[in-house]
Amino acid sequence: MRLFHFSDDPDIAVFEPRPVRIPSIRPAGQEWLNGPLVWAIDGDRDFMYLFPRDCPRILIWATPDTSEAERRRWLGDWRAVAFVERHWLERLEAETIHRYEMPAEDFEDLGDAGMWVCRRRVIPTERIAISRLDREFAPRGVELRVVDSLRPLKDLWNTGLHVSGIRLRNAREWE
Repeated sequence: MRLFHFSDDPDIAVFEPRPVRIPSIRPAGQEWLNGPLVWAIDGDRDFMYLFPRDCPRILIWATPDTSEAERRRWLGDWRAVAFVERHWLERLEAETIHRYEMPAEDFEDLGDAGMWVCRRRVIPTERIAISRLDREFAPRGVELRVVDSLRPLKDLWNTGLHVSGIRLRNAREWE
């Protein structure tokens, strides 16, 4: 298994645990997830972070509960779909981000969308720069869909799909 952390900073030698910038409401017993941690994503879902840091996006994929009709309607032949607003496309084409590979042994699996955390400092094992982010999705079996607004996709949370929304506070007309 491979774990990664994505950043626009090309010079991170050590990841120090830090609290999340904007705390989330967590289920009882999981409040610690807002505390000081180093976060990573597994290789199967690294596409969730192939975006400029503040770029709002919605990512979907099938779960065991997804009906075949929903799978065909939303995914077609793709394993996942990433939705992004049109005005972010130029930045996807132009920006470079850095994928840091993390040593997996100190991380805890959250059992949620490929996310892992570590409670102590982590020294990455490798860093690679990734440019032309818009071209990174198809090789991973993920369709990048450019939409005028993410707002009409709010009902995706009422489907049998897994739906992740990241940085949605930055989406146009999200509220």
